Amino acid sequence: MTEQAAPHRFVGRTRELDALRADIARAGLDTLAGRPAPRSRVLLIAGRPGSGRSALAAELARSVAAGYPGGVHTARLSGPGGQAVPLERAVRDLFDALGVPPVVGAGPGHLAAELRGALAERSALLVVDDVTAPEQLLELVPESRDCLVVAVAEGPLKGVPDVRPCTLGGLEPAAALALIASYAGETRIACDPEATHVLAEECAGHPAALVLAGGWLAGHPQACVADALRELRRKGESTEGSAGRPSGPKALARAFRLVYESLPPSVAHLLRLLPLAPAGLVDAHSASALAGCTVAAARGTLADCASQGLLRAVPRPEQVSLTQYEVPGCLQPLLRGVLEAGVKREEMLLARARMLERYVRLLQSCRAVTEPPGSAVHTRLAGLPRALRFPSPEAAAAWLRSRLPSLLAAARSAVADGELDTLARRLVAELSRALGAHRDEADAAPEQYRLHELVLGVAERRGLVREKAAALLNLGDLDLRAERPGEALGRYRGALAAAREVRDPQPVGRALESVGSAYQELRDWGRAADWFGRALALRQMRGELVDEARLRARLGAVHTYAGAWGWALREWRGAAAAYRRLGDAGGHARALGEVARVQQYAGYPREAMRTCTRAMDAARLSGDTALRAAVQLRLSDLVDGAGDPQAAELHRAAAGRLAEQVPEAAAMPAAAAVPQPEAEPEAAPEAEPARAAEPEPATPDEPAEPTGPTQPAAEPVPEPATGPERADAETPGGAAQAGSGTPPDAPAEPAPRPAVVAAETGPEEGPQAPPEESPQAGPAPRPAAADL
Repeated sequence: MTEQAAPHRFVGRTRELDALRADIARAGLDTLAGRPAPRSRVLLIAGRPGSGRSALAAELARSVAAGYPGGVHTARLSGPGGQAVPLERAVRDLFDALGVPPVVGAGPGHLAAELRGALAERSALLVVDDVTAPEQLLELVPESRDCLVVAVAEGPLKGVPDVRPCTLGGLEPAAALALIASYAGETRIACDPEATHVLAEECAGHPAALVLAGGWLAGHPQACVADALRELRRKGESTEGSAGRPSGPKALARAFRLVYESLPPSVAHLLRLLPLAPAGLVDAHSASALAGCTVAAARGTLADCASQGLLRAVPRPEQVSLTQYEVPGCLQPLLRGVLEAGVKREEMLLARARMLERYVRLLQSCRAVTEPPGSAVHTRLAGLPRALRFPSPEAAAAWLRSRLPSLLAAARSAVADGELDTLARRLVAELSRALGAHRDEADAAPEQYRLHELVLGVAERRGLVREKAAALLNLGDLDLRAERPGEALGRYRGALAAAREVRDPQPVGRALESVGSAYQELRDWGRAADWFGRALALRQMRGELVDEARLRARLGAVHTYAGAWGWALREWRGAAAAYRRLGDAGGHARALGEVARVQQYAGYPREAMRTCTRAMDAARLSGDTALRAAVQLRLSDLVDGAGDPQAAELHRAAAGRLAEQVPEAAAMPAAAAVPQPEAEPEAAPEAEPARAAEPEPATPDEPAEPTGPTQPAAEPVPEPATGPERADAETPGGAAQAGSGTPPDAPAEPAPRPAVVAAETGPEEGPQAPPEESPQAGPAPRPAAADL
């Protein structure tokens, strides 16, 4: 079976299939030696490109798939040009096939170990195609005897222990005739069986050459087998000087010339340009852009080429229009030869530019279809040609999912080439936006990380300092979300240096705040407060009140974690005053709620109740029912701690009624809304302090500097409990006993009261100076990792 033929055209190789199945059941060397097998069994299918090695591996996997409930997963370790695929890319593709989210930004060694662990937990069959070195394969072999690995390579893999090789040669005569007949039809084969046997011998039994010969007959319905034999011999005489029986590679070259030179000029022109397709995958849109023809003409040309064995269809069962075509690996060198001989370098560059521009426009349409119907972006979508528009967001998401490997390969190729950097940057930016529109943040993070790395490479090569700062900030955000604060800190410091180089205060402020976030994740409260303070000073100097309010809230949260109650009260009150000046009633209420929380920690329940009452008034003005429920629940805890359980129960009942009015709080457990008499009431856990949202990669058409972080009004935000799993979260106030005034994990004795209280609990809400005495009022509440 050839690599070009579809799965239903598999013929022959019966002996090889039986030998491979027998190898699966046969005991390995470790078993014979009385030792447990340390890893999975590895079967090797060795043969030249075009010998049908990949098709044999696929047929073997189909025949034994029932014995591996973990599924059949395929990885390719060589690119279209024969170059080795980076281990990280192959591992991430396998993670996608397994449905397991990979660790964002992790190195190849760590990813390979995670993959082996994921495969070891299931009984899976792994098909590894186009292996170029034993080290590639050994990184992927799972450490489980319940898995099976089928490797495909051109030669032996000497470094792989206990490997079972199966070497492929030419097809047997009967199988060769059946393969030609699957393309040319049974009638012409039956009319001249002798000429068909000679044709198979001229092709040396090489499956790919047999497919091309059958494809020539399919494209010339008036010709007989003798005509194909005569034309094939003529191609051989013109290239080899004699009509002797050629070897497999020479037979493939003759068969390719037979088909290629009989094509119409327009089809041959498109076929010459197919090596420029990313990842060897092409569809109607990319083919029409490469050749400069219409989408309909390209679709018909691709179908004709597939019928003649020049392309292999990669169907998509969910939607016929998503069908792609793959250039067979054995034909890549031949097509690249005719490309270099018949196409000038300027023409190739222009074709690649047209293809990248088509991808950019398709990605713009893919993102625009998710916008509301009346938006400006959706209105511009109507001006695009019909072929570039998607009928629905679901169709756009399906297209993006099917074309993502090609799009990523196109971006990598454009960045590596360096001749089309502007188009490369636009493509990366549009792909990042499309992923953000159709996937949630966690699902898109691995691809976003790779895209930002590409932007960073272009920015460093071109000296684009602002884009370098934006890319480093984005990468740092992704590192921080992946719980790698050390790596994130290095990214943020690099972004800060780049932003200072161009003297742009916007990315400087963003980087200062991000460095503080990294130190907060490292639980270095002192350094976090220092960097947040620097960012706050910059925002105050520029008069950016919204950012000032957010940064005061972050400073208040850090001081709360550190147990510095006086400093925490100062910052939270400053945040409340800033939100009040902004007219943000919701932010004002949240900040007052945090003031009450800190007062409770510091041992002042009465002042906390007064502040929480003011927070209730602000929450009513905001119209946020969920916020009102959260503040009411906080007030019930404070009242209960003050010794009035009846009033506390009334407040909880009111909070429960409010929570039922909003979908976000409808799942509040009854125990939190109306506690049982024998259970101690639970305090509402606070929300996780939000991080800065990642800015999109800068494009030539948009401002290059990174945008400022978009964050909630105040941090942390008091919210009603959302489920039993958060009832015991160790957050400032979330894990404190209701109304106890004692922070979590504090000693049994009450915390000492600060000497200066009146100034901290007065009616004024503006920023105040810290007390003369030490602001430390007891042990710090220990934050959970999820709250950072």
